[in-house]
Order: sequence, then structure tokens, then C-alpha cells
Amino acid sequence: MAELESILHVDDDEDILELTRMSLEIVGGYEVHQFSSAKEALESFERLQPDLLLLDVMMPDADGPTLLSRIKGLPGYRGTPAVFMTAKAEAAENSALKATGALGVITKPFDPMQLPEKLARLWKGRMSDPSCV
Repeated sequence: MAELESILHVDDDEDILELTRMSLEIVGGYEVHQFSSAKEALESFERLQPDLLLLDVMMPDADGPTLLSRIKGLPGYRGTPAVFMTAKAEAAENSALKATGALGVITKPFDPMQLPEKLARLWKGRMSDPSCV
């Protein structure tokens, strides 16, 4: 199984972008590509070819599930793994997000020291969960 190396993170909150970047690069050692809009992320996705998507659920131009659907609609990217981030910790919403094929949902606020480990666990667990393909 390939190691998790690069993450494409999309969030419209600049503070969350900065905190997440520091967490994933400094603590996790990952290569992180960040965008503040779904449009920018979609335009750069094929060039970057990240291992994992980390998507905010609510954004002004397109929500996270819509962006994931658009990326999975690109030829050859149907199985792209994704994790959603949301400020809402409701079980019904989390279930709906996982139904899109996401590996998991991380609730904001999150612990930046634990974020890389959480993503690594979700990444490793994807091979044992057929719904994540």
C-alpha cells in the first residue's frame, strides 16, 4: 500500500488553512497544497494529483461534497480518498458525508497535534473498507 505523502486541503477560513498547514507539514511531514475555494482546487487537482483530499464541508463557491463529486467525475479519479472537516458534529451529517465515499469526518475545532495521526489512521484503514474505493 502506498504511503500518504501529499494532501490537498480546501477551506475558506484562512486561520484554519494556516493551522492545518502547520499541523500537517511540521507535525506530520506531509506535502500540503492549499486552496481557499473549490474552484481553485478543482483547477489544480489534476496537476497536483494528491494522495488525499481534506475538504471543508461548507464553502461559498461549492460545498465539500460537491467538490468531491466533481473530482471523482474526472477520468481516472473515481477512487480518490477524501476526509471532510466540519464544525457540525451531528451524527446524521457525518453519516451523510461518509455516504459520499469519504474515509471519515474530522470535527472543527481539532487538535493540530493529533490531526496528522488521525489522517494516517484513516488512510491506512481505507484498504480494509470497500466502501472507500
